[in-house]
Amino acid sequence: MSVQPGWYVDPADTDTRRYWDGEGWLGAPIPVDATPPDGPPPAEPSPAPVAPAAPAAVGPATVVPGGPPQQGPPPGYGPQPGHGPGWGPAAGPPGWGPQSSPPGWAPPGGQPGWAPPPGHPGWSMRPPEPRPHGLVLAGYGRRLVARIIDFGLLFALNIVANGWFVWRWAQEWAPYWREIFRRAERGETSAEGLPLPGEQANSLLVVILLIATALWLAYEVPAMAASGQTVGKRLMRIRAVPLAADQPLGMGRSLARWILLGPPTLFWYCAGIGLVLQLVDALSPLFDHPLRQALHDKRAQTVVVEVPPPTASTPSNDRNQPPGDTP
Repeated sequence: MSVQPGWYVDPADTDTRRYWDGEGWLGAPIPVDATPPDGPPPAEPSPAPVAPAAPAAVGPATVVPGGPPQQGPPPGYGPQPGHGPGWGPAAGPPGWGPQSSPPGWAPPGGQPGWAPPPGHPGWSMRPPEPRPHGLVLAGYGRRLVARIIDFGLLFALNIVANGWFVWRWAQEWAPYWREIFRRAERGETSAEGLPLPGEQANSLLVVILLIATALWLAYEVPAMAASGQTVGKRLMRIRAVPLAADQPLGMGRSLARWILLGPPTLFWYCAGIGLVLQLVDALSPLFDHPLRQALHDKRAQTVVVEVPPPTASTPSNDRNQPPGDTP
């Protein structure tokens, strides 16, 4: 049985009445105590159609012959002067756009001399090598050759100053080594009964090392204090300078630098400990960046640099001077 059309209390809201047209509710509700009109409620006006919003202009329109205008990119978007051809979103990876670039980023082929700011993520190129006081750092090869030259000169000085002590020390050990070689020829491995060197051998070794250390001190410290160069460094065109300023090292800084080089010579007889210390110091520039300082350089706050080539200067010629009285 169908319900006749008419005004009825709205079951969803008992405080209102609505018109039932026999199939469904029609029109807006009215208060339950209001007198309903005769017949159905008037039809509600349909809402006016809303025109779609025009898209914001993002750039000048490009007119294609025979087709609708096409909107171009926003002003200023696209390759800048100096960028290579084909630069833009189409040339980048998927999802690339002007807003997705990290700060400081610029495309390859950008302005000449461009580089990401220091510390930029992904900047893997090695920073430029420092130039203390505008001078080029000396390479390890030059420093090694210079040290070999200096050691050769020191060896020659030791032959003169230490020759007799070395000969006496060798005489003390001669019976021991002759017996070792004799037993080796016979195939004997026993070490019993070997003739040991006398007590004078140890004293001679101490004297030899003291003389060698003193010769090294006299050879290197005064020369480095005056010019930052030994003979070897002068031949290889390198010199040591303070980090603070391009000036002579001075006796105090030169001595502080030599202390890690020379005194370990006195410990050569202690299982070669002194030689190991000197070897570590000699190899330390290979692992120091960016100034390539050895341990003795760090102690004295010095750095080794190349000596720039001399500039050609025009020699003075007295004949070019105008005639006149000699003052």
